[in-house]
Amino acid sequence: MSDLHLIPKTIAFVQQQLAGAEGGHDWFHIERVYKNALLIAQSENCDERVVKLGALLHDIADSKFHGGDETIGPRTAKLFLESENVAQATIEHVINIIENISFKGGNFQKTFHSKELDIVQDADRLDAIGAIGIARCFNYGGFKNRVLYDPEIAPNLQMSKEEYKASSSPTINHFYEKLLLLKDQMNTETGKRIAEERHLFMENFLGQFYSEWNGEK
Repeated sequence: MSDLHLIPKTIAFVQQQLAGAEGGHDWFHIERVYKNALLIAQSENCDERVVKLGALLHDIADSKFHGGDETIGPRTAKLFLESENVAQATIEHVINIIENISFKGGNFQKTFHSKELDIVQDADRLDAIGAIGIARCFNYGGFKNRVLYDPEIAPNLQMSKEEYKASSSPTINHFYEKLLLLKDQMNTETGKRIAEERHLFMENFLGQFYSEWNGEK
């Protein structure tokens, strides 16, 4: 099947699967990551079909909304791609992207490497920083009923993957436990360039936040 038919069918499938999803992990998140991935891919030698499918399916069933089950996303994507008679090599590559894309506390070692994974991972991480990243962070914090900030609870920068997944720390702590770390973990030159700008925006936001919190402005 050509991309002319496969990509629209994949988009329709993802939109259906994510109907009613939490605002930071809904179809619009996927769409932004997809656009980021296409932008980055322009400067990279890559398999664009794998990049498109990886970006569209990377969060098809996020484990944090499925009781921590990390197998449901890859399994859902695999069944869909098989139903569309996608080449087995492409399916395997997309599944490897889904299984290796997540941050997971920064302590997760990728077991698979490819230019396509680098692109989709950067695209996903870009959506976690900057103005959109700030909005998503507080949206998810509200979804989990977390406090905005507690000066008595320090960020934990040494969390294991399991501790990171189970964390219920204040939303502001997430900036230090993940968001501010992403700039230095980008894979591509385009990703690094965009991340620099978004990182600075977050630093400025935090400065304003603390000033307001302390009644200084």
